[in-house]
Amino acid sequence: MTIKVLLADDQALVRAGFRSLLARSRDIMVVGEAQDGDEAVRLAASTRPDVILMDIRMPGTDGITATRRIVTDSTAASCRVIILTTFDTDEHVFAALRAGASGFLTKEVEPAELRRAVAAVAGGDALLSPGVTRRVIEQFALRQDLSPGAGQRLAALTSRELEAVKLVALGLSNVEIAERLVISPLTAKTHITRAIAKLNVRDRVQLVILAYESGLIRAGG
Repeated sequence: MTIKVLLADDQALVRAGFRSLLARSRDIMVVGEAQDGDEAVRLAASTRPDVILMDIRMPGTDGITATRRIVTDSTAASCRVIILTTFDTDEHVFAALRAGASGFLTKEVEPAELRRAVAAVAGGDALLSPGVTRRVIEQFALRQDLSPGAGQRLAALTSRELEAVKLVALGLSNVEIAERLVISPLTAKTHITRAIAKLNVRDRVQLVILAYESGLIRAGG
């Protein structure tokens, strides 16, 4: 299956660089390029990509606003957004994840890592290893207030599903969760998949965010 990718960045050289890197994979096809958030929203609706590589800082509509509009648009419901960031200096990463992004990459990403990331997100997985995602979210969760509504949403989970969500938020992989709960990796994945469906979140990244917002997990532990 060919993975359709949309590039959204205001710098033509950056878009050209990512296009060149992605072209090395036979399974990835760039279906469009946007130079601002408004154009990204329009192209997402018309080309229906599997993955969008979205810069945060663009003229006009920024990447966060564009991401929020795309993930709530029924015509692009299956599209997943990867945020492009400078990581240590960009304080909008957490806001982008809350807006519905499935993860992030730095613009200095290695070619092989870029292609693996696109394939992983297109397949429905979180972009980063849970541990890395946790560190990023912790950096910004310290500034966020708890959401009472988030805690109420968790009440829909079984005790086992709640345990699995907590371990996802702590940075454990499916295999590690299985070992901790003394179940098979397939059963661990099933618990997480059911939790994602019950909580109506897009992926594991959104599960981690919800765990912090609800107070199930506190930054730093």
